[in-house]
Amino acid sequence: MGTCGIVLLTTASPKPWPLRSSSPRALPVPRIRCCSVSELSPDKLPTSIDFSVTGGAYDFSKATTSLTNEFISSPKKVTLLRHGLSTWNSESRIQGSSDLSVLTEVGEEQAKRCKKALENIYFDQCFASPISRAKQTAEIIWQGREKPLVYLDSLKEISLYHLEGMKNADAKQIYPKEYTIWREDPANFIMNGRYPVRDLWKAAKDCWKEMLLSPGESFLVVTHKSILRALTCTALGLGPERFRSIDINNGGICVFNFNVRGEAMLDALNTTAHMYSDHVYPG
Repeated sequence: MGTCGIVLLTTASPKPWPLRSSSPRALPVPRIRCCSVSELSPDKLPTSIDFSVTGGAYDFSKATTSLTNEFISSPKKVTLLRHGLSTWNSESRIQGSSDLSVLTEVGEEQAKRCKKALENIYFDQCFASPISRAKQTAEIIWQGREKPLVYLDSLKEISLYHLEGMKNADAKQIYPKEYTIWREDPANFIMNGRYPVRDLWKAAKDCWKEMLLSPGESFLVVTHKSILRALTCTALGLGPERFRSIDINNGGICVFNFNVRGEAMLDALNTTAHMYSDHVYPG
């Protein structure tokens, strides 16, 4: 997106999210007319979207693959969020499913930013990974909401066995063959007789089905980068060979809308405007 104007990504229902932006002055705000970035100011931010003028998708049916293979109770909106910066993120260590990495002070502040950004949005439930760094993030974001957090083992991060806890540079030196396959051909990465990325794809499909068959129409999901990649790719019908086609930052938000067939439409990918500004998303 250039500095001369605003590009919008919207859908008809539920309400859309802005595109990713790294600058508060470049926040992509839905408008009736095109405008320059210089015209934007906090008092002009909309509290709702006029869907008749955004050009967003009106409806979709039979357009993608069902994640449930059965009808769900109602259309749903699922907001996926990656945990805040962790100790092992900051040390460039391989985390995997280890529970030894926790949020840093920066990570806690990032979680608070996410909480503020989502304060106008009602969620029927929050699903979270029980691993500490995601659990801490979910607890911060969900504080003050009435319903209890729901922890799902299917939202745990990928298992990387003896690589976990190692700095990337050390793993590359000590296990050059395994590390190279993990980085360059993750779908064929094998460890302890398992294919971790393929296992992750199965977990993602199981997780989608469990969440989409749960009561409610709006869900928040707080988890980790690799499982978020798998959730995003499986929703779009992409296989494990596409694992590294998607990146999601700490605090990054992805949004999917689902029709009653359990078919997904991607509404936002790695939205991070709230991480660089005080932006609050409309409810």
